[in-house]
Amino acid sequence: MVTQPNDWSALTWLGPPIDARALFGPELEALLGLLRGLGPAEWARIAVPGWTVHDVTAHVLGDCAARLGRRDPGAPAPGETLEAFIHRANQEWVERHRDVGSGSLVDALERAGAELAGRFAAADLATPSLGVSWAGADPAPMWLDCAREFTEYWTHRQQIRHAVGLDTDAGPRALSVVLDTFMRALPHTLRDTGAPGGTQVEVTVTGPGGGVWTVTAEAGGWSLGEGPQGRPASAVRLDAETAWRLCTRGIEPDTALARARVQGDRRLAGAVCRIVSVVY
Repeated sequence: MVTQPNDWSALTWLGPPIDARALFGPELEALLGLLRGLGPAEWARIAVPGWTVHDVTAHVLGDCAARLGRRDPGAPAPGETLEAFIHRANQEWVERHRDVGSGSLVDALERAGAELAGRFAAADLATPSLGVSWAGADPAPMWLDCAREFTEYWTHRQQIRHAVGLDTDAGPRALSVVLDTFMRALPHTLRDTGAPGGTQVEVTVTGPGGGVWTVTAEAGGWSLGEGPQGRPASAVRLDAETAWRLCTRGIEPDTALARARVQGDRRLAGAVCRIVSVVY
């Protein structure tokens, strides 16, 4: 059985770097435009279980504040997992901002988001940065941390869009970066999946913004690095809507597997469909 390495020198298994820096500004403008067009009733709609559109917007502001060093969430309680701590800190922030007017929330988000976009624009993608737990990288390279942060904002905007009756924004430039980032979870997802060395699994996401990712079982773990050419033991084909919702747990693995077109080993395909590309 392969196990996933964590040392900094072995991060080639994450695949080639992604540069999401230029996307933060347009993403912010798209979110602000969406929010400014909402009426009072739309702000109160449920965007994710337990959170309204207002709550999700406050959460995005909290993410910006944390990245700018203006929010101290404290530390995990004794015995508290990282995931539980993050969810608790996020809930506390949202609850503290429930009485903030929507206009004030949008204005604060505009200021913080613009400053954060500027910081990411100047970031050195090759430096170590915050860990990305769902990719099994701690520390993670700045390029992955930056791309992960972009997917957070993009995903929350889609949740707000869906809450107010709009479809996913399928603009291919942003979607391609989101999907590419999400797929960097594949080696970590398969870390406990046994396979002979050289076994390859191919994941294809169809449509504009989609792509093809091949993960290979190697002596040190599964890898998205460049591997030998060959026929994959399992090929999984998903449409883009299914793929991003699966990665963010908007749908369950069994649902995604039922929608997928699979060729070859269904055990490996089922393991792929356990992918999670958010803190969950």
